[in-house]
Amino acid sequence: MIFKVYYQETKVRSPKREDTKSLYLDAENEAAAMTAVESNTEYNVEYIEPLEGNALDYEQQSASYKLTEF
Repeated sequence: MIFKVYYQETKVRSPKREDTKSLYLDAENEAAAMTAVESNTEYNVEYIEPLEGNALDYEQQSASYKLTEF
């Protein structure tokens, strides 16, 4: 399943909405997605959103859509 992971690049500062970034990840479930991000980055994960159906189709049309591989 594809997940959209919202994150801050650092855990040192307090999160600011303006600094939130996202990446797309293929994982079995939300826990696996969280583990992959936490074990391969220093990102502060804010939210993990599962994408399927129309939401996934919409995101795939975005120019920023690219699956992240660790």
